[in-house]
Amino acid sequence: MPGVTLGKRLAAGVAAIALSTGAVMAAETWPDLPVAVKNGIAARVGDMAYVGLGSAGTDFYALDLADPAKGWVKRAAFTGPATNGAAVAISGKTILAFSGNGKADAAANSPIIFDTVYAYDTEADTWSKLDTQTPAGLSGAKAVTLGDGRIAIVGGYNKELFDKYLAEVSAIDKDKDPQGFKTLVDGYMGMQPKDYRWNDKVLVYDPAGNSWGTLGDNPFLPNCDPAVVAEGEDRFMVISGEIKPGLRTPEVKLVQVEGEEASWQKLADLPAISGSEPQEGVAGAYAGVAGSDVLVAGGANFKGAQANAAAGKWFAHDGLTKGWRDEVYAFDGNGWRQVGKLPRGLAYGASFAVPGGVLVVGGEDGEGKPRTEVFLLRWDGQTLAVEN
Repeated sequence: MPGVTLGKRLAAGVAAIALSTGAVMAAETWPDLPVAVKNGIAARVGDMAYVGLGSAGTDFYALDLADPAKGWVKRAAFTGPATNGAAVAISGKTILAFSGNGKADAAANSPIIFDTVYAYDTEADTWSKLDTQTPAGLSGAKAVTLGDGRIAIVGGYNKELFDKYLAEVSAIDKDKDPQGFKTLVDGYMGMQPKDYRWNDKVLVYDPAGNSWGTLGDNPFLPNCDPAVVAEGEDRFMVISGEIKPGLRTPEVKLVQVEGEEASWQKLADLPAISGSEPQEGVAGAYAGVAGSDVLVAGGANFKGAQANAAAGKWFAHDGLTKGWRDEVYAFDGNGWRQVGKLPRGLAYGASFAVPGGVLVVGGEDGEGKPRTEVFLLRWDGQTLAVEN
């Protein structure tokens, strides 16, 4: 696909989303979150941005992007068990939260991946559990609303394997049985990517019929916690993400949905950090469209994991230190380039396209702590500025 064509499609396809808000308020008016949020959910309905769950528990907040001076307003609390890493999409004025992971109740010995779907009615300010069950574990998955109202979902951990592993880990006292604990962890973390059996279908959920289907197979290794950017109604980019626990990929793909099928196309990889530091790929990055470009910022990875995997060491992050990245990349429809940096390394927060750039909301910092800060990555096609 020619780069100019893709760039123009990006600009035209998301213009209505990025420009639905009126004039952006002065940078100093972007208010911080009332509570720190990482690994939560984020969605936008009209000019209202919604963020919550994850490290915020069942708390849920809304910000009027047309009048951010009003601040974040607390909305109805989530009515299910507190969940992390749920997939989120919009159906009309309803926000749908798929799966995620957490403890089913306070007495549970270990977390599980949920197979539930919850709906938040933005007008009534109410949550409800839908009478359906996800066909796969969708913690770490990403969801995109299609032009006909259906919702496409890619990625997601395997519920059976993940639940079993966490139950077994929780049952072992690693102080009393360090070798047993190590054997269990090494066995799970040392598998090759395909052995994790992550969701390798493009699942599709029809809110109107409350039914599930598939749009075909993902020809690549499935990703968890990638950045996903919609390009119009039936096209979206899947950017980086994990291909197994601790191992990311720099690959970027474009997904096109036509009727009952999804086709995949590989785009340019994220660029190397420098001549001496290869690109590991990132999970939990921020992303959005700014003008005719796509911005991707932050994320987390393990420096050296790619080299370990290439050498056949599939517990690729064993002994490595997790890093929270601060690089910001821009994609012009043809290739990526690094255009600036975040104020600090951040990952696993929320991002929204607004006039002038991408709004970064919350996330996790280099100490693994959730953040409350909100700031704008302002991008004019040439220069990146961080405001507020």
